[in-house]
Amino acid sequence: MKYMMIHYIDESVVPPDGEAFPGEEQELDAWDAEMEGRGILVGGGRLRPAGETVTIRKRRGEVLISDGPFTETKEQIAGYGILECASLDEAIEVSSRHPTAKFGTFELRPYWE
Repeated sequence: MKYMMIHYIDESVVPPDGEAFPGEEQELDAWDAEMEGRGILVGGGRLRPAGETVTIRKRRGEVLISDGPFTETKEQIAGYGILECASLDEAIEVSSRHPTAKFGTFELRPYWE
């Protein structure tokens, strides 16, 4: 079953220049390589900061554009991964081993089949 692993993070706890913490890049590369090798990580990406977001809505035929995320929240979506797992238990195990789980939050959302 496919799951989207949505990564939320409080942007105030990460370096402002978008760089990784010392040693984190190697941990991320190792996690990615292992999960790709196992056929679990089948897609994903890292997102730019929430301050660079544009929100678009259409109401009564009018397109409304706002800067930043629509909701006020401390944690923002930082990235996502597409996981192909045998079960929810495996998706939880894989997500819990992601290096940024130490300071972020993951939401696992199953795909419609």
